[in-house]
Amino acid sequence: MFIIGELINGMYANIGSAIKERNKKEIQNCALTQIACGADALDINCGPASGQPQVDMPWLVEAIQEVTDKPLCLDSSKPAVIEEGLKASRNKTIINSTTADAEKLEALIPLAKKYESKLIGITISSKGIPQNKDQRLELAAAIVDNCLKACFPVEDLYLDPIVLPVNVAQAQMRDILESIAEFKIISEPGPKTTLGLSNVSQGTHLRSLINRTFLTMAVAYGLDSAILDPKDRELIDTLITAELILDKNIYCDSYLEAYRKK
Repeated sequence: MFIIGELINGMYANIGSAIKERNKKEIQNCALTQIACGADALDINCGPASGQPQVDMPWLVEAIQEVTDKPLCLDSSKPAVIEEGLKASRNKTIINSTTADAEKLEALIPLAKKYESKLIGITISSKGIPQNKDQRLELAAAIVDNCLKACFPVEDLYLDPIVLPVNVAQAQMRDILESIAEFKIISEPGPKTTLGLSNVSQGTHLRSLINRTFLTMAVAYGLDSAILDPKDRELIDTLITAELILDKNIYCDSYLEAYRKK
């Protein structure tokens, strides 16, 4: 599983304050803590409070890559903000994200090609959030088709089925899981899959339990990646164990310790 740490986000008070105060140490500590807990990449989002995201994004990129060469997942709804982050990055990058709308695809696929970045495509459009698996597959196919037409390598594409909170969209959970498996056979080679895990528990009282249960099920459906909180020890241990049971890891009595270090 390719783990993308979610915690460098301006919506969190400590990160929002660090961005405003240009406190690199706080940002760097957050980056290194997530990596120590198992993150393979770091999501970077200036957050809604940022008044100058085109300035804040490259500052975040430069601060983080002073202490790590891990890939950076540049998270913004604005292509101009993402491009400023791409310009500043010496690390490998992931663009988070394009929708299935032509305007977004036409802006972000060329950026991904230009900067040799991977790309996350979320199965949503201007018409709204899909309500069933067929709608998700239709949007996913549109994203893949646009990547193929633009000669962007589909193996560098991650498709996100849009995870909704279980307390308001319980009936969609099975469709979301089944979409993960079906996205991977849209093309040959197929795209990878990812999701924003914490969305599933938004507004609930047992967030960690819901997150780790849903993640286990998603891994069984073939999930390749997730944006999550790597500091949640039980979540990471559950992920390691799920992959062990699926024969992706080799068993030993100290497998948790071994794979945490890995």
